[in-house]
Formats: sequence, structure tokens, C-alpha cells
Amino acid sequence: METIFTERHKLRNSKTELYGGELVEPFERPSRADDIIDRVRAVNLGPVSAPDDFGMDPILAIHDPAFIAFLQTAWDDWQAEGFKGEAMPMVWPARRMSRRIPTHVEGRLGYYALACETTISGGTWEAAYAAAQVALTGAQRLNDGARAVFSLCRPPGHHAAIDMYGGYCFVNNAAVAAQHLRDTGAERVAILDVDFHHGNGTQDIFDARDDVLFVSLHGDPMHAFPHFLGHADERGSGAGQGYTVNYPMPPGTDFGTWRAALADGLSRIAEFAPDKLIISLGVDTFETDPISFFKLASDDFATYGADIAALGLPTLFVMEGGYDIAEIGVNTVNVLQGFEGAS
Repeated sequence: METIFTERHKLRNSKTELYGGELVEPFERPSRADDIIDRVRAVNLGPVSAPDDFGMDPILAIHDPAFIAFLQTAWDDWQAEGFKGEAMPMVWPARRMSRRIPTHVEGRLGYYALACETTISGGTWEAAYAAAQVALTGAQRLNDGARAVFSLCRPPGHHAAIDMYGGYCFVNNAAVAAQHLRDTGAERVAILDVDFHHGNGTQDIFDARDDVLFVSLHGDPMHAFPHFLGHADERGSGAGQGYTVNYPMPPGTDFGTWRAALADGLSRIAEFAPDKLIISLGVDTFETDPISFFKLASDDFATYGADIAALGLPTLFVMEGGYDIAEIGVNTVNVLQGFEGAS
């Protein structure tokens, strides 16, 4: 399996995250991708290639142009105000407040942010742009006939909505790739999100569409970030009614329970009969991940990789979360090897 990867992910190297009332080293940091690519190379998974550059159009096909313009200038605007730390939202347009977009960067941060843990620092936009190109290159490889490709994206993307960032995500890499596949000939695309956290951004983007099926297995939002989306009764709207499928699961969920939900989700995908499949691959379902509460073991990742392969679909794996740094490479590659071994 080919891996698409760029060292430009290191441009995203923020030093602060607000967690548990403290400013801590971010859980989403460069060593995540470095550990994964080291494991890819150690097991000789396949060639590692740099991404092509598809430009801004595929990103703007998914995201609001004003939001993308904000991401491009936020760090410079923050510095111009004389602020010394990393850019962090401090106020939001909460319930019953105006939705007018402020001029001041402090107000724009709050307008476009869905959470305050994710700071913006120098290099953030450049890394987010590069991650989208990694995903787009993987999608194009499927168009060129590849059976499966791994787009090692960083920063991740599935929390990024049409016009919001947060949860370490700025551009929705999986959504951008899905739209590219649609624009280049696929009639239907399915996105299966196996990250511990609900892919609220992906759901937001495709909520009213019937050409992209979104299936997500995740921690119950009553107990887990992002809290305000991902319930089982959210099934899409308008033409998209029935094309969103959520499987929220409680604290302590073991692999047997999780795999049963996966089996049902895979059956929904098979019924949808997509031309291409995208996996939002988060391995933060691991039993010792520091910011999740599922109980999957390392061998379980290989098992469910094989389960996904049984669909027999051209498949793009897009990297999302996973924060147990010591095991992230092993668990990620286990999914890919499980898929390869069953293909």
C-alpha cells in the first residue's frame, strides 16, 4: 500500500493547548506523524510518496471562502495586535448573540472556532494546506486504479466544518478528498469514521446530501468531545435524510461491542454501494489513549482492517486522531496491514 506523506506537517507545531483548566503540551503534535511514518517504513508497507499540489479549488469546493481566508491570515493578524502567545479564541457568538463576523481577530477567532483547545500558530495554515494535498493525492491515486492508499494527513481534519475549526482540525481532509472523487467521476462516495471522536465537521458538510454517505463510530457525545453532534437520531436533513449514520457508544466500550457497530455500519455502506470508500482513520480508540474511553487492543486494529477490506471497495485511509504516542504507529499500521492481508 502506498503512503502519501509530507514533512510539511511539522510546520504545525503549536506549544499550548487548554486541557483540564491548564495550558499543556498539545496532544496533537509532530511526533504523531513521525511515529506513524517510521512504522510504515519499518514494516515495508509500501512506497512513500510526496503529495501533488491540487491548489485551492478543491478546498474551496468544501469550505466557506471567508473561513479559509481567515485561516490564511489569522496568525499574522494576531501578531499585528501585539499578542504574545498563540492565537486562542476567548469569546463566542453563543446562544441569542449576533452572528455578525467581527473585524478584530479576537472576534473572528471566536466566530470560526468550535472549541478553544486548538491554538493557531505560525505554520498552521501551511501545514493544513499540505495535509489537504496529501488527502487529494490519495484520492487521485484511487482514480488512477489503486486498490488502497494511505494519506498520512497531519493536522487531522474531521472536526473541521464548512466554516469552523477546532479539535485540532482546520481543513476537512476526508471531505475534500470525497468531493474530489465526486468531481472526477464517482457517483457515490462513503466515508467511514472510526476515530474515537465524532466527525462533526464531516457530518456538517454532507448533512443535506445523498451522494456521500457518512457513517461514524464514536464516544457518546453526552460524555465525549465534540459533545454537540453525533447522536443516533441525527440522520441527515433534506435530500440527505438517511445518509448520516451515527453509532455513539458509552465509556468502557470493548472491542466486541465496537465491532458489532462496525459490522452494522459496513452493511449500510454495502447497501449504499459506493464507488469509493474513505476511512477517517483515528486510532484513539486504543485502550490507553489519554483522551478517550474505548478499550481496543493493538491486535483489534488489524482485525477491523480486515473487516473493512471485506467490502471489496477502492479505499482511501485518511489519518485523523490517535494520541497514545508510544503505540500510534503500531496501531495505525495494524489497520493497514489487516486490510492488505484480507484484500
